[in-house]
Amino acid sequence: MIVQIATLGPLGRLKAPGTWGSAAGLLWWALVVRLAHAKGWEHELAFDALVVLTAILLCGVAAAFIGKKDPSEIILDEFAAMPLVFLFNPYVYGGKSSLLLILLGFLLFRLFDITKPFGIKALEKLPGGFGIVLDDVMAAVYANLALHGIALLWAAL
Repeated sequence: MIVQIATLGPLGRLKAPGTWGSAAGLLWWALVVRLAHAKGWEHELAFDALVVLTAILLCGVAAAFIGKKDPSEIILDEFAAMPLVFLFNPYVYGGKSSLLLILLGFLLFRLFDITKPFGIKALEKLPGGFGIVLDDVMAAVYANLALHGIALLWAAL
């Protein structure tokens, strides 16, 4: 059951599993995490942190069951990190360009997750679930910062 959760069932066995995990995370953010945001950023942050901590535990155990350090079919890490792209960004919660910014956030996250610049790659060396999840969390942080900058520039136009 842990492996099924960490692979998001059949999604982890599809082509480009990280993109599917990110897409599932985007849907999770749109349908669930935004409700936590409605209660305040503190609720959203606490909810996101709980999901990330759970992912660290489950991904580490699932990788041990599979017998690989960071199996590509484990995509709960992308799923858990994706909502962090939109944390503290009021521009994605309404307005004429919110859909465009949400799409851009998804693309930025995939870019940082795939290319792993600015020390992201080093996080993969951490043991167990920490190495599996924290590189995605850092990719989400970089995507978040880039999206904030773009949104501020866009709003200034």
